[in-house]
Amino acid sequence: MSVNIPIRRLERLKSLQKDLASKIIVRPLNIENGFIAGVDVSYNKDLGFCSVVVLRYPELEVINVYNAKRTVRFPYIPGFLSFREMPVVLKAFERVREDIFLIFCDGQGIAHPRGFGLASHIGVELNLPSIGCAKSRLVGEYSEPDSSRGSYSPLYYKDKVVGVVLRTRDGVSPVFVSIGNKIDIDSAVRYTLNCSRTRIPEPLRLAHHFVTEYRKRD
Repeated sequence: MSVNIPIRRLERLKSLQKDLASKIIVRPLNIENGFIAGVDVSYNKDLGFCSVVVLRYPELEVINVYNAKRTVRFPYIPGFLSFREMPVVLKAFERVREDIFLIFCDGQGIAHPRGFGLASHIGVELNLPSIGCAKSRLVGEYSEPDSSRGSYSPLYYKDKVVGVVLRTRDGVSPVFVSIGNKIDIDSAVRYTLNCSRTRIPEPLRLAHHFVTEYRKRD
């Protein structure tokens, strides 16, 4: 998708991200059972596809999958991913019938240049707890955590802890976990580990599977 975004518009979007970041709520989350969701987006040319998978927690049983697609009107620009993905994500969430208490997002939360990545954008927009869980970092420095499951090290950006680098399985590459909204980092680590049977937490692994199948069927 070859769309050029004027510098002036990007500056306005940066200001919007900073303003919205002030709405992020950081607090413990201690719900022991209910419905959680994972969300992922895939693309085919100018079409964006989104799948939201709803699971029963803590059993991690799949309850429902909600799909949506729409034309993408914003290019991929690092640090502005949420403006590309939010329209189709919101379209998919409009179809969700269950009362979700936590959303896992394939992307960053506050571990972002302006403290407002996709996970935070989704959490603030939907007024729900959210976790950013990414396979690579966008910002920050860290030391490699120990090789055992559950080990983690802090992710620092501009002298602040913005997330953790978490080992979800023995000897596998870690994931980058950050607060999205209405959760604290200890809770985010706990839920991520509780939902991880492989390197990637089940809500995100399944969302990726379902959105890939959805895109291929189109």
